[in-house]
Amino acid sequence: MKTIHSPISRLTHLIHHNLIWLVIGSYGLAMIFPTLGLTLRGIEFSSVQESNTSSLVISLPLFMLAVLLFNAGIGVNTQELNQTFHNPKMLISGLIGNSLVPLIFIVLVSVFMLPWHDSEEIQQILVGLAFIAAMPIAGASTAWTQNSNGNLALSLSLVLATTLLSPLFTPLIFHAIGWVTTGDYSEDLHEIASAQTMTFLGVWVVFPTLLGILTRYFLRQKFADSLKVHLKLCNYFVLLLLNYMNAAMVLPKIAANPDMDFLLVIFAITSLLGMVTFSSGYYLAQFFRTNHKNTLSLMFGLGMSNNGTALVLASIALADHTEIMIPIIVYNLIQHLMASCVDRFNKSLVHI
Repeated sequence: MKTIHSPISRLTHLIHHNLIWLVIGSYGLAMIFPTLGLTLRGIEFSSVQESNTSSLVISLPLFMLAVLLFNAGIGVNTQELNQTFHNPKMLISGLIGNSLVPLIFIVLVSVFMLPWHDSEEIQQILVGLAFIAAMPIAGASTAWTQNSNGNLALSLSLVLATTLLSPLFTPLIFHAIGWVTTGDYSEDLHEIASAQTMTFLGVWVVFPTLLGILTRYFLRQKFADSLKVHLKLCNYFVLLLLNYMNAAMVLPKIAANPDMDFLLVIFAITSLLGMVTFSSGYYLAQFFRTNHKNTLSLMFGLGMSNNGTALVLASIALADHTEIMIPIIVYNLIQHLMASCVDRFNKSLVHI
């Protein structure tokens, strides 16, 4: 059994094994005491002029998102990635599955939800699902993969590839789902898929990741490895604070005037999406008859979306439709719960 020595290592280990409860706690805090979260969300550092008519405001949520992705870049071991590039079929199939499976799921939801009594709620759910589907694979998938003894190189490759390709894939997915939504929501998705979103992803997602990888390249290997536990602790803190800040925009309104059938259908649909995406990773691995380590990496990769980026982008692009953030917030909870179930089931198999 691995021995954990330093207080920081013990704290990081404790947070990882209780992450689902901490996420729930951040949502509860946002519901009870949203004021601090809204105040933090409003902090702005500076404004950069993009054109004669628009400017890019550098806010605390954007800075925190960049910190998360910079840390993820430092954590990428390029030597480990070489193993995946020698046999890229798992990586390529994972990339295709990560885009197509949620897209097909959303199209089916748009058809089966047609009889729903409130068409506005259908559109809000579909747009929320669009943000989940359009995001890169979550960096947290690598932590779950490592904890379950999966193929870390494949997991890192999936996260890095989807992150670097997000300026290409994300607009395509937004456009595709824009065709199955209607009214203002359809127009909003097509507008979000414009060059402005590509700029957002390039500046706040791709650039911090590449900067982190470049920083690691110039660091000594031993020193870079010694930073891992500190970076993980920083990431957990930033992720939970981002969850709290974004949830503070939405959850108090829900608590004040709960629409139970709307909330229940969101929970049901996002839970089904989680089952479909995690299962797709499993069946993809079975199709290629790959080993157990690759199976775990594909399950965590295809099942976990970078909801931190989704929430930040949604809160900026669709600030007047805060209801669309509810599916993203719920799925963030669902994916960690399902990842925990996969991890525990895997450990039970090991002990048999």
